[in-house]
Formats: sequence, structure tokens, C-alpha cells
Amino acid sequence: MDFYIGLLQVIGVHTLLGLSAWCILHTGQVSLAQGGFFAIGAYVAGMLTAMAGWPLGLALLTAALIASLIAIAIGFPALRVKGLMLVVATTAFAEIIRLVFFNLKWQVQTPNGPIGPDGGLGFGGIRYFPANAWSGLEILALIWSLVAAVMLALWMLDRSRIGTLWRAVGEDEVAAQSAGINLTAAKVSAFGIGGAIAGLAGGIFSHNTTHIEHGNFTILLATFAIAYPIIGGLKSLLGTLVAVVFIQGVLIEGLRFLGDWRSLLFGAMILAIMLIRPTGLLSAPLRLNLSNSKKSDPVIGNNPGAHHA
Repeated sequence: MDFYIGLLQVIGVHTLLGLSAWCILHTGQVSLAQGGFFAIGAYVAGMLTAMAGWPLGLALLTAALIASLIAIAIGFPALRVKGLMLVVATTAFAEIIRLVFFNLKWQVQTPNGPIGPDGGLGFGGIRYFPANAWSGLEILALIWSLVAAVMLALWMLDRSRIGTLWRAVGEDEVAAQSAGINLTAAKVSAFGIGGAIAGLAGGIFSHNTTHIEHGNFTILLATFAIAYPIIGGLKSLLGTLVAVVFIQGVLIEGLRFLGDWRSLLFGAMILAIMLIRPTGLLSAPLRLNLSNSKKSDPVIGNNPGAHHA
């Protein structure tokens, strides 16, 4: 039973991570910075509860806010590059963050000994859940409550003016700009919201595992982050969840006996989906109308852009 509870916890955390990448991919940007935002959230939330004694809720909100602000700061210079150069730039950012935490040594003395990041040895003692007698089921309920809240928020956002702007930019940046859409606002807002969700996911991750280290935040994590919404389909929030369940539940755990061959299967699966279903497993055709923009909305046209979760 504990195994399945733990697996569902992992699926929940990775769903949040995938949803963070969904925001940025929605605007046509491919970013591998999500692992960096995830690491920021993990370390910040862990330090606030373990070292400063903050309540979990406040620590998670602060971690999400800090990750969001850093994501916005990254979003502005990221506007200068596109395509492969954006991938390289965001990969470099994530690697810099990982190396910063690899070299970070900052501990405080507690009755139970020193607690805090200890360089390459990682950051242990993030024991908020055990110290407050949280059961595995209670942690699971918290994680999936956050997943549900984030999915609902993104579902509403997707049907709002912001969601329409994101889709317009992601579908045709030139046409969107000619229609009067502020590309900077659309792309930076996607970075900021995506960064906040990744930071929230990282904060939950650090408290669920109780020990984190730089090896948790490699390029593989960022690859998973963008793979989930791509495989599931950018037009469906549920697609991201389905992709996480398949990759984490079936490919990684269900096929563990295959060993390293799972990586080959993972790559082959992505190629197959891109060839057979390039818009994703649960993706519906994108409906976007910029031609009648003068008749309804002076900025984005008359299509409110309903997507289906």
C-alpha cells in the first residue's frame, strides 16, 4: 500500500511540474528552465520550514513567489532568443541554479544538530511532515488538492483573455503581433506563472522526500517537464496528467525490469507520438481566429478560445 501511495505522490508532483511547462509551451516557447525553478522552490521552502520554522503553507507560497519572480526575470532576456537558442539559454540557467545549490553551504544549529544545505552532501532534515505526524494519505491528499487547484486555475485562465493571448502567440507570433497583442506581456506572464507552479512543485517535493541534493535537478527533470504536455497535448490539461501517469506509473515503475532500456523506449515513444499525433494524445484542433479581430476585440479577435481540460 505504501508503494502505491508513494507512486501517487510522485505522479502528483510531476503533474504540477508538467503543468508549469504547459504554460510556457502554450506561447510557443520551449524552455528547459523548469528544473531550475523546481530546485529554487525545493530549497527555499525547505529552508523556511526546517531552518526558520515557518508553517508549510506560507513556505510554499513564498517559494512559489520567489520562483515566479526569478522566472519573470529570466523571461525578459529570453525574449531575445527563440527556438534552439532559447533551449540552450534556459538549459544553462537550470544548470547554473543546480551548481549554485551544489556549492551552497548554510546551516543553523538546532536541538537536533545542524540543519541546512551542506554543499554536495545535499540538504537533509526537511522533516515538517514527520515532525507534525502527517500520514502518507494526508500528504497524498495535500498534493492532489494542489494539483486540482492548479488545474482549475489554469482551466479558468485558459478560457480568459490571458489564455487567448497565449494561444494566439503560440499559434502564429507574427499574426498575433499584427493584431496588436503584446508579445512581451504574453511570454513573460507564461514564464512567471509557470515558474510559480514549478516552485510550488519543488516545495512539495523537498518536504515529501525530506532530503534533496543537486542530482535531483538535472536536465532529465527538465526534459520530463516539457515531455508531459507535449505527449499529452497542449490543448488539454488532462493530457498532461495522462502523460505523467503513463511515464511515471507505466514506463518508469511498471517497466522497471527493463532497466536502462526504458530510456530508449521513452525516446521512441516521443518520436512516435510526434509523427502519429503531433498535437498530442488528447489534443483537439486549435481554434483561433484573428481575421475578424476588428469586429469584436481590438486586441485578439472574436474567439474566446475554449480549450477542453
